[in-house]
Amino acid sequence: MDQEAPVYLHQLPVPGEDRYVSLALVNTRFTVSHGQVDLLDDTEAAHLWLVRHGLLPDQVELNGRQSGRLRTLREALRALFEAREAGTPPADGALDTLNTALAAAPATPRLAWTADGPHRADVPDTGNPAAAALSLLAEDATDLLTGADAGQLTACAAQGCARWFLRSHGARRWCTTKCGNRVRAARAYASRKAGSP
Repeated sequence: MDQEAPVYLHQLPVPGEDRYVSLALVNTRFTVSHGQVDLLDDTEAAHLWLVRHGLLPDQVELNGRQSGRLRTLREALRALFEAREAGTPPADGALDTLNTALAAAPATPRLAWTADGPHRADVPDTGNPAAAALSLLAEDATDLLTGADAGQLTACAAQGCARWFLRSHGARRWCTTKCGNRVRAARAYASRKAGSP
């Protein structure tokens, strides 16, 4: 881990981010002790995030409008996750944003032949790399929201935490042990304070 990086970049990944990059995208906005952190707060940061997640070649530049679309997609995904968890229909704007991203660089089906034999491979349109990145993120989110893991998608129950994760078991309520420890410590403090004369 880079020791020169700001402390908030040392956040532990939450369960599910390794399988769904869209979950990692939603978790780019979170709170730490000194306030709100946005890993996509400007064009350079958005470019770095896309490159680090293998969604954009490093030499491809990202402009302000494209980084704005990435942040808009993130907020739309957050709204869709919230609607999924609540069992309510999402706001039209969130659904429209996801569907626009899906259509921005649709994948073309191809037949690939590997050592395992033939299989289908969907190749994204690479004519516009930034649009392809958004399309891949939207497709990933669609798979998460409609697939077998959808029922495990949950928001962290720790006060002040805005991260989402995939629950590995029904009793899990926190995205990381750090959040769980913080909640337990707060409960213990409140209990001691209530019991003192």
